[in-house]
Amino acid sequence: MLSLVAPPTHGRTASPTEGGGAGAVLRAVLTGGPLTRSAVGRATGLSPAAVSRHTADLTGLGLLRVLPPPDGPPRAGRPQLPLDIDTRHHLACGVHIGVPWITFALLDLRGRVVAHERLPRRGDAAAVLGTIRAYLPGFLGRRATGHSVLGLGVVTGGWVDSGAGRVVAHGPLGWHDVPVRDVLADATRLPVHVDSHARALAQAELLFGAGSTATELVQLFVGNVVDAAIATGGSVLRGRRSRAGDIGHLAVPGSTEPCSCGRTGCLQAAVADRTLARRAHALGLVPEPDFGLLLDLAGAGNRAAIRLFEERLRLVAPAAGLLLDVLNPEVLVVSEAGLSVAPCLRPYLAEQVRLHSNAAPELVTATAFGVDVLAVAACAGVLDSVYQRPMELRTAGSSTARAMR
Repeated sequence: MLSLVAPPTHGRTASPTEGGGAGAVLRAVLTGGPLTRSAVGRATGLSPAAVSRHTADLTGLGLLRVLPPPDGPPRAGRPQLPLDIDTRHHLACGVHIGVPWITFALLDLRGRVVAHERLPRRGDAAAVLGTIRAYLPGFLGRRATGHSVLGLGVVTGGWVDSGAGRVVAHGPLGWHDVPVRDVLADATRLPVHVDSHARALAQAELLFGAGSTATELVQLFVGNVVDAAIATGGSVLRGRRSRAGDIGHLAVPGSTEPCSCGRTGCLQAAVADRTLARRAHALGLVPEPDFGLLLDLAGAGNRAAIRLFEERLRLVAPAAGLLLDVLNPEVLVVSEAGLSVAPCLRPYLAEQVRLHSNAAPELVTATAFGVDVLAVAACAGVLDSVYQRPMELRTAGSSTARAMR
């Protein structure tokens, strides 16, 4: 078949009202597991009978598993067997649509990348969606054998209306009002979750990363697109027609970079991957304006390459400081490629943000997902849905497991 220790006493807790008691149990084990049933009850506030009922349901769905008793001398009474997330059966599939690449990924239920592949992005929206439709069956056939596929996540930058499943506008791609969900759901027979990569990453950080013990988080994504996502009360804010977090067109004083919106000096244009690659080529650092080559240089410690990334972070810092001061989150997560390959850039970012914010610099952190950030973003919507509403798998399970065989 092609076939998902006691918790901390601070930060986010698994409320029984969020997605039902089963979701609360599953999220409690994700955050603090392995956990005994009594520890799950303390974390969720659910009764022992409710915990046992939900545990049986989640174990039956292959989302939880009972571990062997821990080593040590036997204790009197019935042993308390720990529960953990079961990563043996289910995978989330995702696709990230970027400017240079389309990334295909599979994640397990703990948000770990099991497989990823990528193709050059070529053509207009219809061509790209056609490529995804054609490539997915082979990708899943090679990489997901023996697992159920829980759904398909599709993420990209720009203005993405997640409720409608459409990319409303993506300037660098030249996309306008593209019905991504309708096209891919019909072709794949999988549940399709469409979102912006910033909001998807915010969901992933809340589940698996820097926000796993937080309820107030801001995600700032810096690539060929610059956008932000805001989480409050443990949920990601979308705004009307999913447009919250659009910061890419903040003005950068002194910048004359042309932007796809028709203006000059927008933050997104000034700090885009393509802009950095072009500057690196003009400086003779790389033989062609290829961002990947520049990133390799920075990862190898090339000082000239690192200075280009420092300049990018200097331009990003005022936006980060504004987000910190206006929204006052528990953590601001910055997803920027240089931070993932050159850790020396992290204190530089904190120093620059401190110049533009009254918030403590330790509130700023790089993404927990490093170079896998796009793969994680692609699958985050699927995993968030499972952790919020796990019992929906009871009705969707058979068709989902057979999809894309």
